[in-house]
Amino acid sequence: MQLQRRQFIQSSIATASLAALPSIGQAAMRPSTEGMRMGLVTYLWGKDMDLTELLNACEQSGLLGVELRTEHKHAVEPTLSATERTEIKKRFADSPVKLVGYGSNCEYHSDNPADVKKNIELTKKYIQLMHDCGGTGVKVKPNGFPKGLTREKTIEQIGKSLNEVAEFGEGYGQQIRVEVHGKDTSDLPVIRDIFKIATHSNVTVCWNSNPEDLKDAGLEANFDMVKDRFGATVHVRELDDKSYPYAELIKLFSKMNYEGWILLEARTNPADKVAAMKQQLEIFQSYCKAAG
Repeated sequence: MQLQRRQFIQSSIATASLAALPSIGQAAMRPSTEGMRMGLVTYLWGKDMDLTELLNACEQSGLLGVELRTEHKHAVEPTLSATERTEIKKRFADSPVKLVGYGSNCEYHSDNPADVKKNIELTKKYIQLMHDCGGTGVKVKPNGFPKGLTREKTIEQIGKSLNEVAEFGEGYGQQIRVEVHGKDTSDLPVIRDIFKIATHSNVTVCWNSNPEDLKDAGLEANFDMVKDRFGATVHVRELDDKSYPYAELIKLFSKMNYEGWILLEARTNPADKVAAMKQQLEIFQSYCKAAG
């Protein structure tokens, strides 16, 4: 498996014809001077693309940032050797496409301490992976409230775990991005309370465009609840989905002069992924223009 993966990466380097641009560097917290940009989460539109196909699709569509997901065909995983990691870093450094970070499934809500520890240690492996590959952060998530812990204890446990991985990530220049996720933990008051415990400056909120964002006082009130802790990434679904007020969301980010990545985490399965990515970029640009 290691040999096959190495051969794949070496072949990709040999066949790629992307324009050379500088590497994005390691400083996850460095402010952008480019304003909001749109990129891609490889779930679902990129999950079956190898690294060459993914870079080409992003370049052709204009979505020039990517959050790689674990267990997808591009096979960027902690099992990669030091040489393979260096080769992936070079692939992105030689491309206009930026490796924004990594989308992990790490979570810290379990009522089994061994599971929590296992997820913390796996997060640290992903942090090292992104450092070696040239990324700037790792996405993690809460995923509900277990039966064996109270709500308060779960929030405290998640928050303390986040502080631990955030401190570790800081040493590698990797931001921890907490996706607003999970049954009940997608409610913004829960995220707010987690971040009362997760006080480390390197742990941030990754807005996830959930239906829960519209609950109670509505989008802007929920947005304001956590906006002071936003990190470098935001997740959105297809921007022409009328069930979510994306134009309003982009306006809120524009108003606060957000300079991170708006990453498309699509749910559909169009036959022509590049054409669909181009269409989403056009919608994004129209929303940005309307927002001023």
